[in-house]
Order: sequence, then C-alpha cells, then structure tokens
Amino acid sequence: MRVVITGGRGQLGRALQAALAEHDLSALGHAELDVTDAAQVRRAIDGFRPEVVVHAAAWTDTAGCEADPDRALLVNGEGTRIVAEACANFGAAMLYVSTNEVFDGETAEPYREEDKPNPINAYGRSKLEGERHLMSLLERHYIVRTSWLYGPGRVSFPEKIVQAAREQGRLRLVTDEIASPTWTADLAVAIDRLIRQSAWGVYHVTNHGYCSRLEWGKEVLRLSGLDSVSVESTTLGEFGGPYRKPAFSALSNEKATRLGVEMRPWQEALADHLSRSRDESGAAAATPEVNR
Repeated sequence: MRVVITGGRGQLGRALQAALAEHDLSALGHAELDVTDAAQVRRAIDGFRPEVVVHAAAWTDTAGCEADPDRALLVNGEGTRIVAEACANFGAAMLYVSTNEVFDGETAEPYREEDKPNPINAYGRSKLEGERHLMSLLERHYIVRTSWLYGPGRVSFPEKIVQAAREQGRLRLVTDEIASPTWTADLAVAIDRLIRQSAWGVYHVTNHGYCSRLEWGKEVLRLSGLDSVSVESTTLGEFGGPYRKPAFSALSNEKATRLGVEMRPWQEALADHLSRSRDESGAAAATPEVNR
C-alpha cells in the first residue's frame, strides 16, 4: 500500500515509519510539508499518489494553543481541512490522529465514540475542528482519538518524571487528571492494522486501562528504580496552569477491539518503553562516536 505520513519526523511519525515499514512510504516532516500550505499539500499527495494519508502533523502544545488559539485552529483545523481536500481530489483515504481532549472530562466512565465532544481548551477545540472538516469532506476516513502519548523522539512525561526525580528528589503530581498513557509504538501498530481494513469511522485507541498523573508517575519511578523518591499528591486546581484539562478523559477501545485492534495494558507498554530507552542510552554511551 502507498502511504503518506504527515508529521513524519515527529514523535508519532517516527513510530509510524517503523510500524508501516512494509508499505511504500513517504514520511514528510514540517520541513518538507507545511500542512497549512494548500499548494504544498497538493503537490505532495499528487506526486506520490498514496492510497492512504496518515495525518499525524499537529500542534500539540496545549499551553501554546491556549495562548494562540488562532494558530491552533490554523494548524489543527485548517491544516486538516487542506489535507482532507487533497485526499478527496486525488482519491486517497485519510486517517486523522485526534485526542481525548475533545471531551470535557465530566464523566466517570471511559468515553465511547458515540459520546458528544465538548472540548474545554483551545487544543481540544482545534482538534475537534479538524475532525469536523474531515467528516464533511471525505467519506473514506478514519479518526483515531488517543491520549497521553509518549515515546522516543521527544522528552515526554516518563522522561520528565525521571529527570525531576533525580534532580529534585521529590515530586508533586495531580490525582484528579485521569486518562490512558499510550506508547507511540503501540499506537502506530494499531494504526497499521486499521488502514488495512476499509472500516471507516471514529475509533478510540489507547493502551488498555487508565490512571491519574500521580499513579502514572509512581509507576515510572518504580520501573526506574526510584521508588524512594518522595511523591506529594495535589490537584489540578492546586497545581495551577494556563489552560483547563479534562479531569477524566479515558477512552473506551471496544470498537477497535471488535476489528481485532487490541491494545495491551498501559503498565506493560510503559515497562517496554523504559527498558528500550535504557538499552538505547547504554548503547549510545558505549559508542559515543556513532552520534557525532
């Protein structure tokens, strides 16, 4: 299958390149493709003639989106519209990576695909705008909502926890923000399984189970041998922040599971990620000349 990946140099984009390696790929980072430039997008899709475009390019800085909501809508909303229009023009299907933050978090059960979105921050609103553009422009589409992504390619929550624990010796983590940590490697494999099926629609895809930021952080510390670090519990209100976050935004994976797209528990994925990160760090330290 011929596949274009937008955001191909980002955290998820790198995982997608590995998971989709059997396909004929064109992975385009921002330097090669600005998704807000319609002419660039048309040239990229027309030139490669993909069967599927996996649209992973996004502005995911929640604080940044809150400070500049117009830019958030431009990148995440209009950018998605531009890519969807190009797919429609050239006969390609499209998979759009969306977020749990399209929901308001005012529930006690994992959200299903049929639940009504109601974002409470600029990032969530911009991603929902992208969903709406895609649904209105292209029948052959997948929308994959996920949450709390981490993986190689950027300093994510697990790395921040380890760094802060070593530098500060104590942590403050919130108990009332709950979702599902999701490893990019597992999400990328799930996306590969989805695009092999013509089962269009909205899917929730996260690692199985959910936890608070506090519980996630404690598991990172345990797996990293830092159990002795002091962890103080706090709340979103006490912690403060320039934007609102949905308190409970875990997602139900039932629809994807029925297609055979199964996700393992978040604890197993996290252990795998941290183990691989240690192995890669050790190999880099042993052969530093390779990275020069």
